[in-house]
Amino acid sequence: MTSYTNLPAPSPEQGLNRYLQEIRKFPLLEPEEEYMLAKRWTDHQDSEAAHKMVTSHLRLAAKIAMGYRGYGLPQAEVISEANVGLMQAVKRFDPEKGFRLATYAMWWIRASIQEYILRSWSLVKLGTTSAQKKLFFNLRKAKAKIGALEEGDLRPENVARIARDLNVTEEEVISMNRRLSGGDASLNAQIGSEGEGTAQWQDWLEDEDADQAGAYEEADELSARREMLMRAMDTLNDREKDILIQRRLQDDPVTLEDLSTRYEVSRERIRQIEVRAFEKLQNRMRELAREKGMLIPA
Repeated sequence: MTSYTNLPAPSPEQGLNRYLQEIRKFPLLEPEEEYMLAKRWTDHQDSEAAHKMVTSHLRLAAKIAMGYRGYGLPQAEVISEANVGLMQAVKRFDPEKGFRLATYAMWWIRASIQEYILRSWSLVKLGTTSAQKKLFFNLRKAKAKIGALEEGDLRPENVARIARDLNVTEEEVISMNRRLSGGDASLNAQIGSEGEGTAQWQDWLEDEDADQAGAYEEADELSARREMLMRAMDTLNDREKDILIQRRLQDDPVTLEDLSTRYEVSRERIRQIEVRAFEKLQNRMRELAREKGMLIPA
C-alpha cells in the first residue's frame, strides 16, 4: 500500500495553512480516471495508482478533520488520523460497485478520527457503549439546540430532554456534561511544554458551525438504510438476489464468467440480470425511503 511517509504531513512547525495550500496542488480525479486508477490498484497492486487516489482526496480528509476541533487535540494530529482512514479506504475500495471513492472514504476517515479522539480522551474509554460514545459526540450540539448554555450542571428539564433525545440515562447526561465542562482538565491549561508556545485547551474549542456529531448521525442513517436494503432484497427472485450479492455486495465479487458457468447462460445474460436486479432494488429502496422521509440519491 502507499507509504504514509510519501504523503504531505501536517505539523505544528509547518503550519496548517501551508499544509492546506500544499494539498491543493494535487488535482481532483475525473470519474473515468478514478476508475482506471482503482482498477490498477485492485488488479495489479499498482502503488503509484493508489498514491494518486490518496493525494487527490487529501482535501476531503482535511475538510472532515476540521469538523472535529472541539476536543482539545492538535489539528495536525487529527488530520493525520484522517489521512490514515483515507488510506484504508483506498486499500479496500472496489470501483465495480458503482460508488465514487469520496463517498466510500468518508466513512473510513470519520471512523479513524473518532477512534483517535476516543483513545486520546481519558474520560471516554473504548469499552463504553455506542450510546455513550454518541452522547460524547452529541452533547454539546444537543445543549445548543435547546438553548441550555448555562455553566455547571444542567437544569433537570434539560437533562430529561437530552436523555430522551439521545436515548441515554439522565445520570449519563449529568456525568458527561460535568466531564466536558472541565472536570478532567482546565480549559486554560497550556498545551505542550515550556517554550512550545502559549496555546491553551480553549484555543481548540469547536467551531459552532461545524458538525462534530455528523458521523454518528450518519451512522444511524446507515443502519436504517441497511434495514431497508434487506427489505428491498425481498423484491428479487432467488437468481437475481444471488447474482446481485455475488457481483455487488461482496468484498471479492464473483466474475461474470464464473456465474455464467454456474447458471449455464452467457456472460452478457448474467450482466443483464445484474443490471435489472440493481434497478429493481434501487426502485424499492426509494419507495421505502419515501415512507421514512429519507432521501435516496438517484
